[in-house]
Amino acid sequence: MTEPTSDSESPGRLPEGAKGSGAYGWRRRERPLRLERRLEFANYDGLREFLDRTADLSEQIGIYPNLSFGRTYVNLTLFADEGEQEMSAEAQAFADGVDELAGAGAG
Repeated sequence: MTEPTSDSESPGRLPEGAKGSGAYGWRRRERPLRLERRLEFANYDGLREFLDRTADLSEQIGIYPNLSFGRTYVNLTLFADEGEQEMSAEAQAFADGVDELAGAGAG
């Protein structure tokens, strides 16, 4: 798979309460509680492959993020369950899976 060419968030920003997710570009936001990440790709084919693999991951874990994308980028948003103060274990697993798909866990 073509890895993203850039990640809009700097590595090392571990969101409070995020177990392993923030180090690769996830940013925790409040009101409503959510994790956000933007990835950019060199071309549409790389983006399309990433989106297809992300769809497979969603089906495996049962988490369906909000996605917005253009020709060479994707924005992902994971919302906490209503009334919760932390992200669910499933949302964390999804975020970690996206990190692996993006190649963030490889180095």
